[in-house]
Amino acid sequence: MRLTHAFLVIVDISGYTAFIHERETSLLHAEQIITELMEAVIDRAAHPLTVNKLEGDAALMYAEVPAGDEAAGRDVLAQVKAFFPVFSTCLAKQRAERGGCGCDACTGIDKLRLKAFVHVGEMAVKQVRQFEELAGESVIFVHRLLKNSVPRREYVLLSEAARAGAGLDPALLEEHGEELEGVGMARLWLCDASGLPFELPPIAAVVA
Repeated sequence: MRLTHAFLVIVDISGYTAFIHERETSLLHAEQIITELMEAVIDRAAHPLTVNKLEGDAALMYAEVPAGDEAAGRDVLAQVKAFFPVFSTCLAKQRAERGGCGCDACTGIDKLRLKAFVHVGEMAVKQVRQFEELAGESVIFVHRLLKNSVPRREYVLLSEAARAGAGLDPALLEEHGEELEGVGMARLWLCDASGLPFELPPIAAVVA
């Protein structure tokens, strides 16, 4: 086991619960759609952002960075920003490919949206057999962010630590207070992904 300082990111698909139905065809198609959407998002993640594990309709990622390294924090937020157009492109592809199917899942694709939650702090990395597990207050905190009162289906929600860790101007964000279970009142920051002032080079340039 080791301790490290890291940005933690959870990407979560909005509308997943309502999207899943008990009827066999809808359930099968729903899971295929969710899988392709999630694969498209996590395939866009690049060093130092690493996918730790999938959690149903969500994925937990982390990037080990030195404390105070704002450039690394900006890189993480640029990747988070890039997840949203990738998700939208995959959603449009799914819509086109499944236009001939009338099941609830295939006709309900447009109900799906993407959310992202970002925090930074110390965590423990431990190996449990072949699995890498993340633990600590920071990991708990970022998961607590998923249960919130934000009245939107698509957004980025940052902790104050994440905002400061990336040197992000609060004037670009909407302040949001949230009572988090086991944590208390937390100062958070809310924005659309397009409001993050960081960019990644095109995918082809990244691969090259």
